[in-house]
Amino acid sequence: MQANIDAIKIEIVAQLDCDPKTPPVHIDDKQAAAVLGVKPSTLAVWRSTGRYPLPFVKVGRMVRYRVSDLAEFMARRTVGHTGEVA
Repeated sequence: MQANIDAIKIEIVAQLDCDPKTPPVHIDDKQAAAVLGVKPSTLAVWRSTGRYPLPFVKVGRMVRYRVSDLAEFMARRTVGHTGEVA
């Protein structure tokens, strides 16, 4: 599973067009939404309702997501076919 998470991290960094030698640790909600293919407002709903267990960092009004948490979230939700969680 860790190899899968590491591969997803690499994909996220490439998608964000960041330097792979110095990848970001945290990204904002707009970037996280783009990575997941949802709107930032969807992430706001998930944060407020707890619909999905996606950790985030909040300081005042600022919301940030760890790239590692996004990769783990995506790895947990990867399926081989309907009904099977990897």
